[in-house]
Amino acid sequence: MTEITQTPTPRDAFELLMAGNQRFVAGTPEHPNQDGARRAETAPSQKPFAVLFGCSDSRLAAEIIFDRGLGDLFVVRTAGHVTGTEVLGSIEFGVSVLNAPLVVVLGHDSCGAVAAACSALENGQTPGGFVRDIVERVTPSVLAARAAGREKPEEILAEHIEHTVDLLLERSRVLAEAVAAGRLAVVGLSYRLADGSAQLVATRGLDAVVPAAS
Repeated sequence: MTEITQTPTPRDAFELLMAGNQRFVAGTPEHPNQDGARRAETAPSQKPFAVLFGCSDSRLAAEIIFDRGLGDLFVVRTAGHVTGTEVLGSIEFGVSVLNAPLVVVLGHDSCGAVAAACSALENGQTPGGFVRDIVERVTPSVLAARAAGREKPEEILAEHIEHTVDLLLERSRVLAEAVAAGRLAVVGLSYRLADGSAQLVATRGLDAVVPAAS
């Protein structure tokens, strides 16, 4: 499935997104919706099939790793995918105004924000400036992971992604009500920098199996 010609369900949107990632991993991208016709089509309005809230890392370019194009993804990015009012408002806009049926939280291995939070807990030193705020917002995820005996980097990352998914639904009534009504799914994906694959680690409102941690 490459395109959706009618209003997508959360399941449709999820499968479309993951199919693009599979093409990217296989080295067979189709680069859909990246031509002049698509540019003209989307100039008057947009109807993205997913809101992607990801880390700002330069290696996490959403349209590339999910093989999508213009008008497909409504992208919000912050270092360590930490949330604030601007982030919540942007995601709500994508869901309530643009009617996207899927919200994706995208984290990745070797995340500098997660590493900095782990380091701050170990040596008591936090970065200066506003970077400190980012580290402090990641720290609860690291503490929760360690409290549950999850010490490996991939386990801490998965905890942070799932914590972010839950935080969006706890703080946003708009998102929580859309999930409860079956109009929206919120999922968490963990991206592997080396092979380019996105692995499902959390799902709310979508009947999908999260692989067991290896």
